[in-house]
Amino acid sequence: MAISEITVGQLHILLRADESTRVVDVREIDEWTKSHIVQATHVALATVPDCLDAFGPDNAEHPTYVMCKVGGRSFRACEYAEAQGKNVVNVAGGMMAWWAAGLETVEGA
Repeated sequence: MAISEITVGQLHILLRADESTRVVDVREIDEWTKSHIVQATHVALATVPDCLDAFGPDNAEHPTYVMCKVGGRSFRACEYAEAQGKNVVNVAGGMMAWWAAGLETVEGA
């Protein structure tokens, strides 16, 4: 199966249009604490198998958008979550692209 992807610009538009858009950030806690998207939920990559509920219900109509720093870890998380029946989309470029676009973030846990 091919993992779907979305750009940070497309994700930003979705977040502005629908507050219920689900975003999971799979970076480590120190990365998350320094800067993350307001609407995101933190699930470190190593804990994904134990935190699948954060990715929404199985076969959900609306996807969960998964991000990391540049897109590699989130891609792996998407592969795993999709194999477990989750509707997921990788955020291409991750937080590096989000920061480069000058989009809003928050600090702290």
